[in-house]
Amino acid sequence: MNPDLLFTVCNNAALVGWLLLVFAPRWKYTRPAIFSGLILGFAALYILFIASSFGKTPGGGFGSLEQVARLFSNPVALLAGWVHYLAFDLLVGCWISADARRAGVAHLATVPCLLLTFMFGPTGLLLYRLVRLYKKPTFFIDIHENAA
Repeated sequence: MNPDLLFTVCNNAALVGWLLLVFAPRWKYTRPAIFSGLILGFAALYILFIASSFGKTPGGGFGSLEQVARLFSNPVALLAGWVHYLAFDLLVGCWISADARRAGVAHLATVPCLLLTFMFGPTGLLLYRLVRLYKKPTFFIDIHENAA
């Protein structure tokens, strides 16, 4: 397992998902490809990477910043962390796209939010919530809103 090659493959796969969200958000295969393909694929890879690196970094852990730094000195554990970011940022991007569609927010207004989520995760989510204030004046996220 070559972590550098897997890093490149995962980044390129995530990029495809983001391109679909930006340029083809209403295409019938966009959401299934992202949810069932990319995000679940990233989840499986995450499990594989964690399992193959677990316990192989002495002093690594989550109890302090120093332990996390030691943990991520292992390239496979670092790759697991990166895949974790890719999966969850893409999940947030999907949520933004779906919520905007339900709320009647113009897709063009969500594009900067999606791009920021792709590059800087929570920054894009915060921007989307600010954009969304124009449609529904509440800042809090209701994950059950308009649930089918």
